Amino acid sequence: MADLIQNGLAWLDGQRHAHLTQPVLYVRDEESASHTVELQATIGRTEFEQVDELGMVRKLQSRDFLIRAADLVLDGALTLPRAGDRIRETVGAQTFVYEAMAPGAEPPWRYSDPYRRALRVHTKHVATE
Repeated sequence: MADLIQNGLAWLDGQRHAHLTQPVLYVRDEESASHTVELQATIGRTEFEQVDELGMVRKLQSRDFLIRAADLVLDGALTLPRAGDRIRETVGAQTFVYEAMAPGAEPPWRYSDPYRRALRVHTKHVATE
């Protein structure tokens, strides 16, 4: 018997990828073209809460990029995101540069579905060109 949830999530991921994405450039090492790949990404966000040294709760928000795990191929090898990787999003004449990172001890990425088809990369805006 087929796994209906897995099949449904695969269909939903296909719809997300076909209708809710835009092209971005994923860069691991700006010096090497083989460490760069153009991907289709869905834009999202995650809100984090962090308690500072004074006990105050700070709310932080990251700009997230949801990408297909199978599409993140750098230097000919399937890979996972790393802190410090950059995502370049061009809007009109401007390019916004985001760095993969998350506050505190949070990882800079996570799987976005139980079958590990999609990655959610948490980022922070670091430059505008």
